[in-house]
Amino acid sequence: MQLNTLFITAIFASTFGISAAFAAGEGWTTDLEAAKKTAVVEKKSLLLEFTGSDWCPPCKMLKKEVFSQEEFTAGVKDKLILVQFDFPKDKSKLTPETIEQNQATAGKYGIQGYPTILLADETGKPFAMTGYKPGGAESYVKHLDELIAKRTERDESLAAAAKLEGVAKSKALIAVLKSMGLQDDMLTNFYSDEIAAIKSADPSDESGFMKDIDTKKKFADFQNELNTLGGNEDFEGALQLTEKALASGDFKGEQLTQITIFKGIINMQLGKKEVALKALDEAIAIDPANPMNARIEAMKKQIAAAPAPERKEPAPETKAD
Repeated sequence: MQLNTLFITAIFASTFGISAAFAAGEGWTTDLEAAKKTAVVEKKSLLLEFTGSDWCPPCKMLKKEVFSQEEFTAGVKDKLILVQFDFPKDKSKLTPETIEQNQATAGKYGIQGYPTILLADETGKPFAMTGYKPGGAESYVKHLDELIAKRTERDESLAAAAKLEGVAKSKALIAVLKSMGLQDDMLTNFYSDEIAAIKSADPSDESGFMKDIDTKKKFADFQNELNTLGGNEDFEGALQLTEKALASGDFKGEQLTQITIFKGIINMQLGKKEVALKALDEAIAIDPANPMNARIEAMKKQIAAAPAPERKEPAPETKAD
């Protein structure tokens, strides 16, 4: 009986193209492109969940308290198409194709933590972002209703801004982008037309918006390159990159503090404890009122108490006789 059921399921999947689309649970799909098509037909928005289902505590709480509850299912069935992108520790839960798709999608949306919940239109363009919230399913549905309304607000505000000119148009578009509460990567990846219109309407950048966007992109590029170097354990290269970023003068405030902290951590990895501690002091001096300073002080104590990591020396060269 089990074999017959699996056989019928396989035939149905190959015929209608659903494959593992509903592996995420009843009412959910893992196929974003199919979800977009359904959203067009049913005139709904998309709910995109980025989760670590088997390791992330707030992700587990969100599923238990909200997504698995009938109140949630009933509350969103006429409004949202549910799409899940899972990043479990146990990779055997997903097919290689799904793993690749999820990683690519998370990169496109600039996901920085889990759970991240995005609401997007039928093209996949996000217009609101949230995460775990206590209070149960009914409360969460009300929260989502408030976020769904942001789509109409976005569309109406963009239409109104299009009728304006010059700096007034630029400011109106900036206000729309900021009102959605999206991360910078989401704005640059999905609202490039609006950003181009801001630049065109305010070529002298009176608002400072374009400079801010440019700086944030430079910082994101720095982080990506630093992650690559760190993943390869190229700490000398990472230190050079960090020193170059600090010398550029491109970064201020919080970004400058973070880069200086990276400098301290990298020097610790290179076995330069005193240099590492000095860098963390420099990070604190950037903004003495920064709430992060308490964490930096704690980091200093850990570094001061820890033995410096052993550096791997290259193997000696051997000469042929």
